[in-house]
Amino acid sequence: MRGQGGKNTANGQRPAPSADFARAAAAGDVLSRASNAPESFCPARSIIEPRASALREVARLFLKLGLVGFGGPAAHIALMRDEVVRRREWMSDEEFLDAVGAVNLLPGPNSTELALHIGRRQAGTAGLLVAGACFILPPVALVLACAWAYVRYGRLPAVLGAWAGAQPIVVAVVAMALMGFARTALRTTPAIVAGLLALLLAALGVHELVVLLAAGFLVLAVRMPSLPRGAAAGMVALVPWLPAASPAVAVAAAAVPGLGWLFLFFFKTGAVLYGSGYVLLSFLRGGLVERGGWLTEAQLLDAVAAGQLTPGPVFTTATFIGYLLHGVPGGLVATAGIFLPAFLLVGVSGALIPWLRRSPPARAFLDGVNAGSVALMAVVTWELGRHAITSPWLALLAAASLLLLRVGVNSSWLVAGGALAGALLR
Repeated sequence: MRGQGGKNTANGQRPAPSADFARAAAAGDVLSRASNAPESFCPARSIIEPRASALREVARLFLKLGLVGFGGPAAHIALMRDEVVRRREWMSDEEFLDAVGAVNLLPGPNSTELALHIGRRQAGTAGLLVAGACFILPPVALVLACAWAYVRYGRLPAVLGAWAGAQPIVVAVVAMALMGFARTALRTTPAIVAGLLALLLAALGVHELVVLLAAGFLVLAVRMPSLPRGAAAGMVALVPWLPAASPAVAVAAAAVPGLGWLFLFFFKTGAVLYGSGYVLLSFLRGGLVERGGWLTEAQLLDAVAAGQLTPGPVFTTATFIGYLLHGVPGGLVATAGIFLPAFLLVGVSGALIPWLRRSPPARAFLDGVNAGSVALMAVVTWELGRHAITSPWLALLAAASLLLLRVGVNSSWLVAGGALAGALLR
């Protein structure tokens, strides 16, 4: 028999090592493998690499969608579903629909917020920032180029004809969006009543934010009659004060319409805008055309046409307007102002959205706000139509565009076709 360190058992097998010895051997084996392992074995690297890969995939996807995303929010959402659910299988259909419903509860550009939500889901906060930048910046660059050409060559007859041909189609696109949104928002009697009240207030020239708040509080009062009277009275008392900053900003703008005012105006607009990117037109018309006097009706229509001719969010209309007022710095400041609320809201919506879904008062108030948005869209569609459709052939062009939109023709192609027809007829 051998000594204690190397003895055999009767059957010729070595005894099982002690627990301490096994742990020491295992540790030594791990250290030995780690010291000889390739660089990819590093645990930190194994964590960082998937995140970097996810960020590259997010950037690649939304850069492509930012360049080819014609057709407005509905088209953007359809493209995202095709890429995220069907092609890449990042989400199931149920998860994707939950995300769409979640961003619809937030103010701001819904398709952009959906892009931010997908980016955050795939790669955290960095993914949110990358998705937003890649989806927004390509259209912003294109809109800035359109704005430069508009300012530089806008007096040429061919360009004037192109814009004249595009404007009636823009009105048709807005009217089509209005009809679709009305079918969704005006499905109950309280919502219809709130929409009619909002329509009356908007036609009388009441501030857009007051219109939305009045519609929201009306539906809230009808659906939640047991709401404590003190709370209801307090909310109603806030209505005259909430938009009070807007006239003050408009007065300051009349004196010194600087970049700070431009940023605050578009930030406020992006933070309270519910319903559709086309509701943006009502805020822009009220603040910049009627109260501020910094744009004409024709320039507002031209800004919308530029947004339709380029891919990406309709909110890039703000980029065009910012350029008209302050050049490239104005375009960038207006863009930052109107999109920043979306980044902030999606960033905190993990806790906010479940609360909104569970809260009957919040849901009722938002339903009223959506009904008010329909009324604002109706008024602005009427006003834009009065200024854009000034001849029988333009009226015919708008009517034909409505028919083509109803059968599914892409709105961007229609706007481009109208611009070409206008240039040729000019």
